[in-house]
Amino acid sequence: MAEDSIIELKNISKTFQTEDGVFTAVDDVSLSVKKGEIFGIIGYSGAGKSTLVRAINLLGRPTSGSVTVRGKDFLSLSARELREERKKIGMIFQHFNLMKSRTVEANVAFPLKKSGLSKTEISERVKELLKLVEIEGKAKDFPSQLSGGQKQRVAIARALANNPDILLCDEATSALDPTTTRSILALLKRLNKELGLTIVIITHQMEVIKEICDKVAVMENGKVVEQGEVFDIFARAKHEVTRRFIRSTSSLTKIEKLIEENSPVVNLGEDEVLVRFTFIEKNVSEPIISAMSRLYEITINIIFADVEIVQDAPIGGTVAIVSGQKPVIDRALGHIAQQGVGVEVLKRGRESVAEGEKTCETSF
Repeated sequence: MAEDSIIELKNISKTFQTEDGVFTAVDDVSLSVKKGEIFGIIGYSGAGKSTLVRAINLLGRPTSGSVTVRGKDFLSLSARELREERKKIGMIFQHFNLMKSRTVEANVAFPLKKSGLSKTEISERVKELLKLVEIEGKAKDFPSQLSGGQKQRVAIARALANNPDILLCDEATSALDPTTTRSILALLKRLNKELGLTIVIITHQMEVIKEICDKVAVMENGKVVEQGEVFDIFARAKHEVTRRFIRSTSSLTKIEKLIEENSPVVNLGEDEVLVRFTFIEKNVSEPIISAMSRLYEITINIIFADVEIVQDAPIGGTVAIVSGQKPVIDRALGHIAQQGVGVEVLKRGRESVAEGEKTCETSF
């Protein structure tokens, strides 16, 4: 196990016997999560991500492979030892899993039932947890009286009752609206910083990965098809499923549809080039558009842009029509490519560029 890793899965496979034969839900997956990291696992429905995350605390025991948490081989632990280790791994779910007949404070207190704490100590701990997740005013309410975001805050407080150092989140924001999702993600990010929590997030929402995660593993058909730092995966996606996720959240891909429809927006003169610029390096600092205009005798008409900050660096890009003499345009685009920016020529003059023609690597 790597020295700074808190979770290490090696060659994990999980199979199920079905009427049609053996189904492989997770297929030889290995990944390592560092202490204090927010690690995302993304995939479409049926990719195997929830089955994989349940291997971490052995809620779903893998068919083969090894599970090491805090340096301990979980598969070799006795039932009693595993119960003790699980207390330090909190878990929250898409549908909250609150007990409807119990109040908020009773739900949060439930994991402390056999903790050895007195009633007074449990009450104080519950108050502390509800304050931590900013829902202290709802202690006497029942789950039916709460909004989705409030229910998830209660679920988070309950998951933190035993002071875990790991929090597993299985589609924790999938049932929430975008505004509530952002508030829950902000809460998780704060808990990560304040408590030093290691968080593993399972999701099919690319926005969640961009907003909160340090690293990401992309799953398809039970396999991890690529993994790494979020910025690097976004900037240089290698697998088609990853590119599909990226396209689902970026307006930069709309240009293909405009070209396909022969929209007037992309009708070019003979001295014009339709270009898509994308950030592929964290250290890009030069103002791209103004630099091109200043250094070269060209005109730039921006059609649309989509830039956001991921891991404290800009990611996304701009689609623009560049006008000028062809040799000058080519020199300008070459200059930009050397600055760590992806440059993709989509169309020249009135004729589309042959498929695959690019001046440098691009994410799309």
